[in-house]
Amino acid sequence: MRASRLVSLLLLLQSKGRMTAQALADELEVSVRTIYRDVESLHAAGVPLYGDAGPSGGYQLLDGYRTRLTGLTEQEAESLFLAGLPGPAAELGLGDAVAATQLKLMAALPSPMRDRASRMAKRFHLDAPAWYYDPERSPFLGLVADAVWRERLLEVSYRRWRAPEDVTRVLRPLGLVLKAGRWYLVAQGATRISTYRVSQIQSATVSEESFSRPEGFDLAAHWAASLEDFQARQYTGSAVIRLSPAGWEAFGSHVLPVVARAAEESVVDDDGFFVATIPIESVAHATGMLLRLGGEVEVLEPEELRKQIAASVRRLASIYL
Repeated sequence: MRASRLVSLLLLLQSKGRMTAQALADELEVSVRTIYRDVESLHAAGVPLYGDAGPSGGYQLLDGYRTRLTGLTEQEAESLFLAGLPGPAAELGLGDAVAATQLKLMAALPSPMRDRASRMAKRFHLDAPAWYYDPERSPFLGLVADAVWRERLLEVSYRRWRAPEDVTRVLRPLGLVLKAGRWYLVAQGATRISTYRVSQIQSATVSEESFSRPEGFDLAAHWAASLEDFQARQYTGSAVIRLSPAGWEAFGSHVLPVVARAAEESVVDDDGFFVATIPIESVAHATGMLLRLGGEVEVLEPEELRKQIAASVRRLASIYL
């Protein structure tokens, strides 16, 4: 355990440069006192590591010092062959680079690790798109990725779902996100940071003018916050429903996870039916969602939703009866 931690400490300093004892302790989830002991051990082993005191101080490796030590465990080596996602990498124009990287890594691994990593690559395949959806065609993805990587302004013609549908924007591209087989661009416009579906970009031009990223911007944290905000704005109403036991079993497979989680707070009435309050996007959307369950669900509130479902059932009856 300690040997693995020493390797991790060394690699952190090699990849990140100067780090304080507190920062190292936070990364390795140990105490600052443990970091002091580990640094002494690395000194004793001849690692050219020095530290400076003061507000801007910290530990640092001697300039030019590099180690070939990877510290990879068998499980870590295996996991690398699940991280490539060759489909998305190819879409970004990195398919050959990923294949070459895996080949070099495989050649560098000791024989036992090489065999285990090879088995992992042969036995597991990651398919990013959701069921029943083909990956979207995004002809400008490579160009957008280039603008993100080089921090260049990007002018796009973009098709929105609301009027005016076609707009032109000059964007500061901050990152790309792959979600269920669809690529999204997170970019800063004139007033705020927004999300753009790459497949809806009709044309794009990369400027040679660079820009500065917002200080402290974290793509993963921004994306998580955006999803939470989207759901909060999407589900502005609620409905009270009554599910039969069969309807309760099937409910989760017919609705989005946020709705299914809300239904988990249901209560069981005297007839063994499940009564739950669920979030809804609109009466029209909830009608289509609940009709999938047929007679296994009854809407108790709101009255407008009850009437809408009743009207839909009457229309169906007039067609088939």
